[in-house]
Amino acid sequence: MPDMHKLTDIIATEVKALGFNLVRVKWLVQGGDEGNDPALQIMAERPETGQLVIEDCAALSRRLSEKFDAMEEAGNDPVDQAYRLEVSSPGIDRPLTRMTDFEGWAGHEAKVELSKPAGGRKKLRGDLGGTDGDMIVMEDRKAGEVRFALADVDNAKLILTDRLIAASAPVNSDGVDVIDEDSIDDDSDADNEITDSETGA
Repeated sequence: MPDMHKLTDIIATEVKALGFNLVRVKWLVQGGDEGNDPALQIMAERPETGQLVIEDCAALSRRLSEKFDAMEEAGNDPVDQAYRLEVSSPGIDRPLTRMTDFEGWAGHEAKVELSKPAGGRKKLRGDLGGTDGDMIVMEDRKAGEVRFALADVDNAKLILTDRLIAASAPVNSDGVDVIDEDSIDDDSDADNEITDSETGA
């Protein structure tokens, strides 16, 4: 497994250079949507829309591929094994990875898995209450109001509801097909995603 802290720093710089915000970097050991090789999954967004269209995904994928190729040629390959590069928009029922996510989506329903209990529970579901200082506030269906630190969040994502769809209505949903190296798949996906051909040694 690559050094994810180093890799995330590299990716964040390239994402920012295109005017996007980085949402998540994840190493999928069992591979992504296609194939059995590990996958490097990158989610990013335009600040003004909270999403990426397919052209954005393609631009970011090319930029990252060029960066990684240059690093490999210089003898500093950040991923020294075969893998698939997957670049996508976070989608409507997006993962929550930053304090700004929990603040910006206050009032919407989410599922949160914690590394240690809050309100006696590690698995929470309910409406986000925003943030209070360095703590995230949530109204869990069973435990009531709970507070926890971002560092304690193992996994969190919004739940697709009519309220969330209405709030996300301005998002441009053009180009949501999955794209492989040379062809376009007609099956729609919730995210805008571009998947490169196999990458690595």
